[in-house]
Amino acid sequence: MTELLQDLSEITIRSLSVSEMDNNVYVLTSKSTGAQVLVDAADDAPAILGLLADAQEDTDAETRVALIITTHSHWDHVRALAEVADATKARTAAGADDVEDIAVATDVPLRHGDVGSFEGFELEAIHLRGHTPGSVAILYRDPHGPAHLFTGDSLFPGGIGNTQGDPERFASLFDDVVTRVFDRLPDDTVVHPGHGRGTTLGAERGSLAEWKQRGW
Repeated sequence: MTELLQDLSEITIRSLSVSEMDNNVYVLTSKSTGAQVLVDAADDAPAILGLLADAQEDTDAETRVALIITTHSHWDHVRALAEVADATKARTAAGADDVEDIAVATDVPLRHGDVGSFEGFELEAIHLRGHTPGSVAILYRDPHGPAHLFTGDSLFPGGIGNTQGDPERFASLFDDVVTRVFDRLPDDTVVHPGHGRGTTLGAERGSLAEWKQRGW
């Protein structure tokens, strides 16, 4: 079942939960131009194509997918990527250090700080190293409200992503999340994770010391 998460001034954000892993799929749609960006074609291509079609209600322009972004290379986030990319003819993007682990060719390798323009809105890639080498979060800065951050499996309510008990990977991801997310963005930033419910940076900020202490 698709859900209209945010009806913002310039874009809408819709979401869909797919698969036994409760993967979140997101689509951002420009109200003025119909340009769309899909985040994580995780599974169930027909349902994802339905999500894209539902977003036609959010604009008077004809919708079209400009880019499909994969937040990281893990299998549960890419199962529908080939089929959705073929159906939409959209370009694909993923973190540069994850490209070799994604079976579908990546048209746009993302590096930290890259900004893409999509006929009505811009998105910034934030490289968060640790869950996978090339994991990225995608930042939308709403000019009239809180920012929205799509974090894949790098940041959830209650903690950062799984680093398989590896202290070096944990330290890398924790440091990136602190310096590249919490130190840069305000508390009202809305976090849209790769699984489960969302949160805000303000709701999580007070727990950072606890996360560091426990090591996961």
